Amino acid sequence: MKFICLLLLVCVAAARGEMLAGVAKVDITDRTVPLVNDPCFAKALVLKSGGTTAVVITLDAVAVGGIGRVGNGFMATVRTGLQDLGIPPANVVVNASHCHGIVRGDLEPLVIQAVKEAAKNLVPVKAGSGIGSETRISENRRLKMKDGSTVDMRRAYSMPRDEDVASVGPIDPQVGLLRLDRMDGTPLAVLYQFACHPIMNPPSKGCSADYPGFASKVIEEALGGGAMAFFVQGCGGDINPVRYKEVTRTPDAEPLGTMLGATVLAAARKIETKGDGVLKVSNATIAVPRAADYTARISNIEAEQKKLVATLKSTNINFKSFLPLLLQHKLWPDTPSHYSQSYLHDQSLDRKAISQLDADNRLLVENYLANIEIMERLTRLNANLALLKMHLKQTLAAGEKTLDAEVCGLRVGDFKLVTFPGEVTVQVGLNIKKAAKDANAHVSGYTNGYIWYTPTVEQRLNLGYAQEDCDTLVAPEWQKIFETKAQEVLTNLSR
Repeated sequence: MKFICLLLLVCVAAARGEMLAGVAKVDITDRTVPLVNDPCFAKALVLKSGGTTAVVITLDAVAVGGIGRVGNGFMATVRTGLQDLGIPPANVVVNASHCHGIVRGDLEPLVIQAVKEAAKNLVPVKAGSGIGSETRISENRRLKMKDGSTVDMRRAYSMPRDEDVASVGPIDPQVGLLRLDRMDGTPLAVLYQFACHPIMNPPSKGCSADYPGFASKVIEEALGGGAMAFFVQGCGGDINPVRYKEVTRTPDAEPLGTMLGATVLAAARKIETKGDGVLKVSNATIAVPRAADYTARISNIEAEQKKLVATLKSTNINFKSFLPLLLQHKLWPDTPSHYSQSYLHDQSLDRKAISQLDADNRLLVENYLANIEIMERLTRLNANLALLKMHLKQTLAAGEKTLDAEVCGLRVGDFKLVTFPGEVTVQVGLNIKKAAKDANAHVSGYTNGYIWYTPTVEQRLNLGYAQEDCDTLVAPEWQKIFETKAQEVLTNLSR
């Protein structure tokens, strides 16, 4: 009887052009790994209005194919598995948070199961959109150097010298929000979109959904009533968790997630939902040009490596003798080797042995410090050279000049989202949102596939060699192609 009443309610809502929504989630954590810090989930949001049905799936995973445990056939398998529900493949949108959690090997059937469960639980809903602002938990990981180049912050290599850094890049503090309420006003789902790499839990803590997992937990516990929180990663390709490179305390995603969750809750409570039933989905595949400059960039790095090796300075000391000498010369620059009495005594006899020793040791320390700087620069070059060589191999194997990328558009009420499968850097998202002139328009990477980093033209042509401009398959021209398409998608969604 309860099922029949629910079915009648759904049919009446559909006839009125109202929106229906259902939610479900499934634990996708690989429990066979040695350590699990917190669980990873796949969450499904099924939306229906009139003759349109859309599915939003969020994964606590590093990517939708390409890298990590999610296979390249994931999208095709899930879309095929949902066709018996009458859901067009193009209307399935899957976003990976980009956390480095370890998911189960049987992910596809689990996700399909979650979507089907959500589809069974459709109820009439009211939708509302809004924005929040969170400036406390992210920072741009690219550093503009005084020589005009750019380097980045990674745990794979050291930071540059403080005195060489000129400026840092922007962040996007905006939190995009979609709130779905049941007809009695109780919340069913909150979808929140934010741009930042979820990499604050180090591998030593084990499998983790990172800060989005903690944020969603805060939101769901506060809302209660079975309401579900959906994190959607934005354009966080070059955005790190704040203080990512600290070594004086253990990296911890939970405080960051708690702050983000509180921000989402505060903003979501201000949203007024309404039952206008607007649901639109679009899907297009665009061809973006593949990079054609790998050989030249590889040659440039190898030439730079050779030049740096040639500038290594001879020195009589090793680290064991360098460290005490460095401290002595920094703490007592005028009298590093002896008490002042010895210096004064030698001066009275016109002896220069101690002064000469200090001068010799000072040069040894300076040479050793210079060698350390060269070593650090070589480490950065080595890491990024390996990325360029990897992608050169992939590009040659592909044998094509372009790369297909799926661009999806989704509108729910006033909330609008355009997606791309690359690790889109923040300036691209900021550009698109500025041009759209719509506070409820948002841009997400990491969606419906994975094509590695997609940096701006300026970043792509950087001579400093950072991860975003080396760990990429695309030519600089990709940016204009996507930004143009994104504007077209958002304009169509607004009609």
